[in-house]
Amino acid sequence: MFTRQQWIPLALGLAMVGCSQTSSSDNGAGATPSATTVASEIPPVYPVDYFFRNSVVRSYQLSPTGEYIAMLKPWQDRMNVFVHPVGDAHAEKRITAITGRDIAEYFWVGDNTIIYSRDTGGDENYYLVSVDVTTGEERVITPQKGVLAYVVDVLPSQPDDILFSTNERDPQIFDIYRYNLKTGQTTVVAENPGNVRHWMTDHNGDIRALATSDGVNTALLYRDSVDQPFRTLKNLNFKQAFYPVAFTPDNKNLYALSAITRDKMALVEYDVSTNQEVREIFAHPDVDVSSAHYSHALNKLVSVTYVTDKTHHVIMDEGYQAAYDALRARLPNSEIEITSTDRAEHLFTVLAYSDVARPSYYLYDRQSDVLTKLADQAPWHNPEHMAPMTPISYTSRDGLTINGYLTLPKGRSAKDLPLLVLPHGGPWARDYWGFNSEVQLFANRGIAVLQMNFRGSTGYGTAFWQSSFKQWGQTMQNDITDGVNWAIDQGYAKAGDVCIYGASYGGYATLAGLTFTPDLYKCGIDYVGVSNLFTFMDAIPPYWAPFLAMMKEKVGDKDNPADAKMMRAASPVFHVDNIQAPLLVLQGAKDPRVVKSESDQIVEALRGRGVEVEYIVKENEGHGFAQLENRLEAYQAMDRFLQTHLLETPVAQPATSPASEKE
Repeated sequence: MFTRQQWIPLALGLAMVGCSQTSSSDNGAGATPSATTVASEIPPVYPVDYFFRNSVVRSYQLSPTGEYIAMLKPWQDRMNVFVHPVGDAHAEKRITAITGRDIAEYFWVGDNTIIYSRDTGGDENYYLVSVDVTTGEERVITPQKGVLAYVVDVLPSQPDDILFSTNERDPQIFDIYRYNLKTGQTTVVAENPGNVRHWMTDHNGDIRALATSDGVNTALLYRDSVDQPFRTLKNLNFKQAFYPVAFTPDNKNLYALSAITRDKMALVEYDVSTNQEVREIFAHPDVDVSSAHYSHALNKLVSVTYVTDKTHHVIMDEGYQAAYDALRARLPNSEIEITSTDRAEHLFTVLAYSDVARPSYYLYDRQSDVLTKLADQAPWHNPEHMAPMTPISYTSRDGLTINGYLTLPKGRSAKDLPLLVLPHGGPWARDYWGFNSEVQLFANRGIAVLQMNFRGSTGYGTAFWQSSFKQWGQTMQNDITDGVNWAIDQGYAKAGDVCIYGASYGGYATLAGLTFTPDLYKCGIDYVGVSNLFTFMDAIPPYWAPFLAMMKEKVGDKDNPADAKMMRAASPVFHVDNIQAPLLVLQGAKDPRVVKSESDQIVEALRGRGVEVEYIVKENEGHGFAQLENRLEAYQAMDRFLQTHLLETPVAQPATSPASEKE
């Protein structure tokens, strides 16, 4: 079955691939940052690798039988898959040997098979490889070049098969295939007629619903069984949110996240026979429902998630509630996520973290009520030296409430601090409360960090999202500017000592900030950011092409004279004469979302004017630096840049990390 993320096109935004932030979990209200601290509490200065070296382990997952547990661990500086029997870590073995790039994603299929996903040089054309954990035999399932593949359904009721989708036949559309794990045979299940964007299976693994789109208008189609034709349930446009989550236990109706007739997304039951919503299961008055979890073992919905300043879980099953309560009692100062289960849902892998603590992993046995620690992601980490992330809000100049997070450096007076503004990518995404390596690096240098969920950020309802359309460099940028002024007015930041850094859309916001509010910022860092809205729209990947009409409504249509005028006005490359501040630019040469020419244009234009620009390009990277050595070089460059251009007194760093005492 589909999660909401599978129904929403992953490629339709400028979010970063590979994020250093741990997402939020559970509850908590906003607070005012502490006004004063004492100098003796200033933590030691840590080198960049303390924050950005590979974790010793991450991404634990249980096998369907509960016999094995898998995880990602570094081998030759690349994250590979390791496996050991549950309860016997000494029998651990590595089952992949990837040296080019980190494995992007992996998951269990069947009882003894893992499928992992990888691309080439950051091109985001991910292909699938299966590994038998008992024999070590590998099989490449999908083409390794020029084709994007993803798993549609692991078919829990049919452990020998999976469904996957690729755009091998046509770069713009995705067909569905069945793959047998034992024989390696691939058969076509559904050939896309050209307009199907998403497929949905029922509890038996049969494709029973699909969504079509021409890029703007969408339709939800349904059939009662595989031997019947599809019929249209809903005709919508992309502004109307309706995302099926799962079939009801009897395989007849749909559970869906819906904003039809309401501003905030709610979890509803939809009757396909009468073609109407029959009940609202859960809604929140202020924010969208972000996800719902369906238990295959129990054959029922068990939880709903929504995010305010932090993430909240509403549990709808007594057994799951008891398990969650037990975990909260044992991990009282942590945010908690259940990240995988066995097929019977007796065993859980659990992730626990906070804004200052990096993740730790546990195995929880529901039947015996035993919690066993598996590992710390970063055993060298000192949470007591990290800076708390405080939820904040302010009012934009036109009256919108903008939520965000302020991180004040630990051990320093919360007054007249140097400030780094960190707008998120997307832009149709959001920032979350939780541990963020970038934020903690900058705070460790004595810099306050401000993040804001400007208009267009997801989770705050339809109107807030739509208020960003065709507003790049305009009201969206005003929200960022208003946040800077709020921090200055509150006394946290010192006017004139403000820099801006962002990745992806945040890179665009950096360039826009330096261009349209040049007096506000002392310097800027642009990481794979857009500089020219015209060339950005012209260079979209082929699998974005069906959604080009939607992108034109959200960003701008160059063939419309009014939009073309707006796009030119909002493209920093055409206004480089306004930029006076030093700039650092980082770019992956194989980036398919924000192609290299976006950075080339702004760098060439600025250097032609004599503006100081440091430009780092990596030939083996895409939309963000995934390779360890490139990642470290990037953040070391950012660190030097900010110490040179933002801090009055550069921070002395130790030659090696003090982490070794904990390792």
